[in-house]
Amino acid sequence: MFTKILIANRGEIACRVAATARRMGIRTVAVYSEADAGSKHVAVCDEAVLIGPAAAKESYLVGQKIIEVAKATGAQAIHPGYGFLSENAGFADAVQAAGLVFIGPPGSSMRAMGSKSAAKQLMEGANVPLVPGYHGDNQEPAFLREQADRIGYPVLLKASAGGGGKGMRVVERSEDFEAALASCKREAISSFGDDKVLVEKYLIRPRHIEIQVFADTHGNCVYLHERDCSVQRRHQKVLEEAPAPGMTPERRSAMGEAAVNAARAVGYVGAGTVEFIANQDGSFYFMEMNTRLQVEHPVTEMITGTDLVEWQLRVAAGQPLPKKQHELAIHGHAIEARIYAENPEKGFLPSIGTLRHMDTPAAVEFELGAFGLDPAAVRVDSGVREGDAISPYYDPMIAKLIVWGADRNQALARLSQALSEFQIVGLATNIAFLKRLVEGEAFSSADLDTGLIDRHGETLFPAPSPAPLGALALAALSLSSSEDQRGSANPAEPWAQAHGWRMNSAYRRVLSFADEFTGANHYQVGLTYDAKGWVIDANGERQQLDLVRSEGAELTIRLGETSLHGSVRRDGDLFHVFTGGRHYTLAYNDPMAHAGEQEAAGGRLTAPMPGKVVAVLAVAGKDVKKGEPLVIMEAMKMEHTIAAPSDGLVEEVLYQVGDQVADGAPLLAFKAA
Repeated sequence: MFTKILIANRGEIACRVAATARRMGIRTVAVYSEADAGSKHVAVCDEAVLIGPAAAKESYLVGQKIIEVAKATGAQAIHPGYGFLSENAGFADAVQAAGLVFIGPPGSSMRAMGSKSAAKQLMEGANVPLVPGYHGDNQEPAFLREQADRIGYPVLLKASAGGGGKGMRVVERSEDFEAALASCKREAISSFGDDKVLVEKYLIRPRHIEIQVFADTHGNCVYLHERDCSVQRRHQKVLEEAPAPGMTPERRSAMGEAAVNAARAVGYVGAGTVEFIANQDGSFYFMEMNTRLQVEHPVTEMITGTDLVEWQLRVAAGQPLPKKQHELAIHGHAIEARIYAENPEKGFLPSIGTLRHMDTPAAVEFELGAFGLDPAAVRVDSGVREGDAISPYYDPMIAKLIVWGADRNQALARLSQALSEFQIVGLATNIAFLKRLVEGEAFSSADLDTGLIDRHGETLFPAPSPAPLGALALAALSLSSSEDQRGSANPAEPWAQAHGWRMNSAYRRVLSFADEFTGANHYQVGLTYDAKGWVIDANGERQQLDLVRSEGAELTIRLGETSLHGSVRRDGDLFHVFTGGRHYTLAYNDPMAHAGEQEAAGGRLTAPMPGKVVAVLAVAGKDVKKGEPLVIMEAMKMEHTIAAPSDGLVEEVLYQVGDQVADGAPLLAFKAA
């Protein structure tokens, strides 16, 4: 077994590998960019070496630097994690050529499966069912459009070298094909350095089911059952669960054997995932193989009682697989939710900022129970800590929240509760969206397909509802308490008392709040002090209000006849109220603090986040229609289209292709008709 390994990655996967290695008595070396100097993965490894600037192409994607660090620090092997160089065949070959062990499949296996087109041709030869489509080398736009017309719409354009939902477009009509192809190719070349695409029939209401496979160098290959990853946005997974709801033993066996055959066909070694697209009638088609460990591997670990990272290390060291196929039984049900720094209400745009407060559900990390003892009910895998920044350079995932239950219903209940306990302040997150998704009828009843989110948009993206009186009361009392603490240092002095007593009349003050992210609701919260204490009036309600207990951010109040508990985290003028499993972000309008401020001039469409301009479709002096695309930006290797908010005139274009723009920067001057 190895005594020291280098982890050529960052974030939660680097932390996860380090934790497993430590348990096995293996020392770890971290590599990091300038942006990650203070990151969690640097702190948890035994050694850490700087490899370059923040941009991944100058640090985490420079394989030679990583190999040099491994040799200099005495590491015997390199674990690539996922993303970055994990599926780079050239890097795998270079690691082996340097006399080190690559903890993953051989480069030849990656090459065979790395191109979606080549992999589909390989599977076709092995009689694995394929979705109708074109996977060839002819990339002429006119020819590809002809193929799409022949296949029949809707079709799916997919980057041949792609993954993670990048470089994918659904085309509904022939006349939309050219623009979608150009966008797909731009994103593909930016993300993978290869703009080759394939065209496939887009199945209606398909499910995304993948099989975890594992092979060693002794000729053994097993499947660790399936994961259902159907719930997606922008072709990227949101929720993953194992086993797949409704899976029959016969279908599981057929898919598992097909996945093992696919792995054997390319001489696979290590952890891999064979992905299938499945119809509601049970038929399935090969989609692709990911030649690495998957982000969602924890749900497989939870139901099989395995540590897949430990398996990776053992297989890379030449040991046989720890278990045979008949030993891999399914125990219970597990679900993973990806906690992202993003704003679902704004098209899932990534959110950049600092984690000013992060409180995760009570969890046991990386502890896997043997069957006969239940695994940890809740597990959190995270590569960030409170105070860390989510930057524009890397994926905006904050954590993976994984729950286990004896059955799916128990797992769902635990996931809903855990999401209620997950508190983050400092940037937008998808936690509230995930809670609506998990508690919604479609997911809870396992009515699953890859279009679930779009199909249930009305319930998953409801109109903003007003904050309840309880949340407003918690914010008001938190503000009042903080003002009390700024009073006189001697609490015995009468001037230090801020309870609101007046000699000849009742004391009343009005606090002004508004919903921060939507601005849809404004609140005038009245606080009146009478002989019994405080009275609050807001939202047309009036109730007696008492502060029962205050311990830091934790408050217990009595509102009328009801006791209410919550926590309030203040971030400048923002009051983050967590109560009843909900998170309310209230902006406090302090008239003294904001005196003289004015709204910025309108008429300028702004960048939704930091990024690069990749296409300018607007022309100064030209009239445009509402919804017409004006500028296309790229951030975190995803394209974002800025469209005309209404009919109007483009007065001036302020940036050109290739320009880097800051969050909120005006992109063009626009005059509404």
